[in-house]
Amino acid sequence: MQHDHERIIRIAHEAGSEILRIYEDSDDFEITSKTDSSPLTKADLAAHATIEEGLRNLDPAIPLVSEEGREGDPKASDYAWLVDPLDGTKEFIKRNGMFTVNIALMRLHGPRWRPVFGVVYAPVTDTTWVGGLTLPSERRDGDRTRRIEVNNEIGTPVRLVASGSHRGEKDETFASALGPHDLVRMGSSIKACIVAEGSADLYPRFGPTSCWDIAAAHAVVEAAGGIVVDPTGNTLDYDIVDEILNPYFLVACSTRWNATWESNQD
Repeated sequence: MQHDHERIIRIAHEAGSEILRIYEDSDDFEITSKTDSSPLTKADLAAHATIEEGLRNLDPAIPLVSEEGREGDPKASDYAWLVDPLDGTKEFIKRNGMFTVNIALMRLHGPRWRPVFGVVYAPVTDTTWVGGLTLPSERRDGDRTRRIEVNNEIGTPVRLVASGSHRGEKDETFASALGPHDLVRMGSSIKACIVAEGSADLYPRFGPTSCWDIAAAHAVVEAAGGIVVDPTGNTLDYDIVDEILNPYFLVACSTRWNATWESNQD
């Protein structure tokens, strides 16, 4: 299925503009909680509404699954949009700029789903990462566009990217097993995108995430020559309907660390 990639990118940028409008207005910076106690802001809802309208106008036949709501029935379709209107709400609240808009086009693969296209947009820096099966990965900084690919000349120390707000015992154990490494702290799906562009070598995730947190960046990573694998070392796939939580996953520039990753699951 072919879509106008530029139009999808524009939708992400329009959502980002809505987020920035609220981000820069302290009087509109209201925070509530969802039923799972995770934070929700007006920016999440405004971005969702913008993306929902944009994707509906693009192709109303494709169902939409978003962190903030659904439209249509993915079980009746081979394709679906998977969206996180504001990935990194905690980073948004901290006002550190490390949050993104994530839009992925998913295709049914057996009983589960895989991303075929993704766009990740960081509104504060006006940075866009985009890529998919029919589009080589790119990084766009404002009007500047460049092709990106994962690092193919791995040196020492290994560059490990980790969450700025989530890190536990498993993370520390895995990092120790890698040997000498530099640790880079990042928020949201930017962590996977900097692996795609070669600024880091791997990003392990031991901890809860939902399907919409990583799918768009997954498409970018694979289009850049990298991998996103589950705890068994197989390509991560997704349930976007019932069990939306992901297993642990590893984003990496190569399969070099797969054995270490698999041995650190217990």
